[in-house]
Amino acid sequence: MSQTNQPNLSAATSQWLNTKGYNAEDLNQRGENGDTPLMKATREGLYAIVKQLIDAGVDINATNNDHNNALWFACFGDRYDLINLLLDANIDINNQNDNGATVLMYGASAGKTEVVRLLLQHNPNMNLQNLDDYKAIDFASNIEVLRLLKNATQ
Repeated sequence: MSQTNQPNLSAATSQWLNTKGYNAEDLNQRGENGDTPLMKATREGLYAIVKQLIDAGVDINATNNDHNNALWFACFGDRYDLINLLLDANIDINNQNDNGATVLMYGASAGKTEVVRLLLQHNPNMNLQNLDDYKAIDFASNIEVLRLLKNATQ
């Protein structure tokens, strides 16, 4: 197996890919539920592996079968380090999944105040609507999230 298509991948990352059933020569390969290695590593909170995959040039905006990108998993896991890393790598903060939901809508509905605060620093589109025509502010599940979203729309 050639190692030439694995720029800057450590032995640990190559081993992780192999253990998870991914081919280290196809870093955009889809696994269970269409998750790419980037999504899987983000879901598992593996900062070093996520960073190496980004540096190796993976498709940062790849989406899985539910049309979620890696940022969804970082927000779901409250991984602020990974949220920042992915946003700094220009992941699409406004990606809408199969229900039309964005990570900002998810953060608002789950009452993830710090996730919402962090996302708002990256200027998400506040006017996007899900399939039921609701915006992120309509999902605010606590007063602090509501306050943050109201202040961001003014």
